[in-house]
Amino acid sequence: MPDEQQTHTGSLSPYDLDTSLLTGATRQKGSLQGTQRVMTADIIDLTVPQLGRHALRENLLKLDFRLFETAATRHWPGAERVLPRLSRSANHGVLWFATAAALAATGSPRARRAAVRGLTSLAVASATINTVGKRSVRRARPVLDAVPRARQLKRQPITTSFPSGHAASAAAFATGVALESRGLGAVVAPIAFSVAMSRVYTGVHFPSDVLAGAALGAGAAFAVRRLAPTRDRSAPPARPHATAPALPDGEGLVLVANTAAGTADRVRALEDALPLAEIVECAPEDLRDELEKAAARCRVLGVCGGDGTVNTAAGIALRHGRPLAVVPGGTLNHFALDLGVEDAREVGRAVRRGEAVRVDVGRFRSGDQEGVFLNTCSLGVHPELVRERERWSDRIGGRPAGGFAAVRVLSSGRRPLEARLQGGRHPLWLLFAGNGTYHRLGLVPARRYDLADGRLDVRVVHGGRGPSLRLLAAALAGPLTRSPAHAGIRVHRLQVDDVAPGTLLAYDGEVTEVAGGVTLEKLPEALIVYRPLDPN
Repeated sequence: MPDEQQTHTGSLSPYDLDTSLLTGATRQKGSLQGTQRVMTADIIDLTVPQLGRHALRENLLKLDFRLFETAATRHWPGAERVLPRLSRSANHGVLWFATAAALAATGSPRARRAAVRGLTSLAVASATINTVGKRSVRRARPVLDAVPRARQLKRQPITTSFPSGHAASAAAFATGVALESRGLGAVVAPIAFSVAMSRVYTGVHFPSDVLAGAALGAGAAFAVRRLAPTRDRSAPPARPHATAPALPDGEGLVLVANTAAGTADRVRALEDALPLAEIVECAPEDLRDELEKAAARCRVLGVCGGDGTVNTAAGIALRHGRPLAVVPGGTLNHFALDLGVEDAREVGRAVRRGEAVRVDVGRFRSGDQEGVFLNTCSLGVHPELVRERERWSDRIGGRPAGGFAAVRVLSSGRRPLEARLQGGRHPLWLLFAGNGTYHRLGLVPARRYDLADGRLDVRVVHGGRGPSLRLLAAALAGPLTRSPAHAGIRVHRLQVDDVAPGTLLAYDGEVTEVAGGVTLEKLPEALIVYRPLDPN
């Protein structure tokens, strides 16, 4: 479709700016033989004053028109080279996709989340503009007579003027980024503001179009946050505070890094933040021995790896009475993220300042076996999923292996776990115990925002036909719901008896075999962990 050409001359009156100009308008055409009524389709008639005018609306339209003419006639130093190019670069969101790619390339988890949130907010704003905004108000574009030709875009837009899609996209992206990271938002905001202002500067929008678009874009970002909250809204409270050594340059910290987790870049970042810290890198089979040695000579025990590695370090830190510094280095890093720690720089800042909190630790016991868990402990289908996933993750990657394991386990025709629970014998597809209450926040996976609530969050999925449907129903229903398929309770201690020999138990991604009785209990506020008290 060819570009729409601006053919009107002269200035628009406030009547011409009426936002109620609709398609299918009727024009009167006079002739000597009488009056002929001509019906036109999809034509915006700028010559016929519209009925139903209101004083407030007319005053606002006059003000909008005056602001547009003022912007058109004013000289903006240095803007003629920059703003038209900036306006063109934002066509189809190209500028914002490039900005998101630059943020993701920094390697910072927060920057990556900011990029994703910004693009998601932009997509919501664009969809709203194109399906509702542009169709609801059929406003004509400004006439370009007052706009110097050097400012005008080579290709004029052909859509209606209200609201501004560029302003909506700019505001949505910038607001989404700022909601995830105020620092990054401060960097992106001037660019977004310039893009929005460029639409008035180049003459393709009235100021009210830009204001409305920006408001819609910001609203889209907040709507996205309601569905998928940012981590600062769901981060655990910085309590209870704990007394921990402040190590300004890291002396006294011994950090053990699991080389299998690909932690080299995180280790280098921690060395930059804490130059006197001792770093020990080792293979998974040497991890426990190196952690034991480190705990014997350190003031603060550090660990870099995934949830299984952190679990091992937590057990050793408990036995030696050492505070723990966790640098997330795995794929999912559930404990670190629920704690509110995302990268080595945050850990370094907390260690330098001595900022730490106390967290609960879960413990399981079965016969002579005993272990701790920081995230979850489970019996039934989940341990089999974990074992199957680990079997395939090295070959096809962690996430594909998880899906493949789910298909294999749920289609295997296995029988439910038989166990005695709270005085009765029950067939169970799954018994899940979380170290702290898990909350579903919008459409994102469940998270904990209090790691010291003193509770085990216990969910069970009852045995019966169709394990996959029952597990799906339990996942969708959320916590603490009861139905024929599943139930949930919060307790301090749980006893499970008559567990068959060879039954698998998973804890923080590790798997072991149990038999007979299994006791799950809480150790309230048992572990001191470094965490920045100000997450920003």
